Amino acid sequence: MEIYSLKLFINLSETLHFGRTSKACHISPSALSRQIQRLEVEVGRELFERDNRQVQLTSHGTLFLPRAREIVARWDDALEEMGGEGRGLSGEIRIYGSVTACYSILPELIEKFRKTYPRVHIKLETGSHAAALEKVSSGELDVAVAAKPENIPPNLCFKRITETPLVFIAPDLDWPGASLLEDSEIIWEKLPFILPEKDLARDRVEAWFRETGYNPEIYAQVSGNEALLAMVGLGCGVGVIPELVLNRFPVSMAVKVLDVSPALQPYEVGIVTHRRKIDSPLVSAFWELIE
Repeated sequence: MEIYSLKLFINLSETLHFGRTSKACHISPSALSRQIQRLEVEVGRELFERDNRQVQLTSHGTLFLPRAREIVARWDDALEEMGGEGRGLSGEIRIYGSVTACYSILPELIEKFRKTYPRVHIKLETGSHAAALEKVSSGELDVAVAAKPENIPPNLCFKRITETPLVFIAPDLDWPGASLLEDSEIIWEKLPFILPEKDLARDRVEAWFRETGYNPEIYAQVSGNEALLAMVGLGCGVGVIPELVLNRFPVSMAVKVLDVSPALQPYEVGIVTHRRKIDSPLVSAFWELIE
């Protein structure tokens, strides 16, 4: 039995409302429900009567409430005697994001999280956005910023933050392929193309080529949007990149957006975590920051 579960039980017994308790305790309603169910299994009795309209303490819940309050009070007293070192959320949360995510999406979230939970240590790891799902799925990281895949693996949970178009970009300078872009119709077969090694953008670009019947020359395959943007800016070829990366990149690059039809399907960007971690107090607290 965890102190955290007892605190959730006490709060819910006071509000008798899953929504208000989940908001106050920084946990999703579904995760709160699972925590209460586990507590009921441990106690061996139903603590609440709940239906679509209301939540009420059972007779067993009424008997258990003062005991729960006593246990939590003694726990808090013990922590206070030791200098309060265990009060509030504490520990470490491991977050993963690409370089783009670190300067465009994560700053606001991390700042808000630090202000709300100053005793939680944030361990941030950066790398290719293509590795985000794998790192969360393996348990190496707690949460990651990632593009929503076509099919979300059943062991992962995704929460949307924003949407960004995928755009075709070309060098905005004098380069060998410039003349191929001057006509009203782009000659894709002769353009050197830079592709991501593996990610959702590559899947959508390849689907676009199959749909349009184009067979471009692959100049290079790179790991990460930042490397792709740099190579296009240096005049190596054309590529596809999320508009969010282009607009938020901290260094001005000599690239331009091409007017291409049909447009590529946009990205949904959000945070992802493993289903077995969604009930973790730290992960749940970070999860609830996303409005």
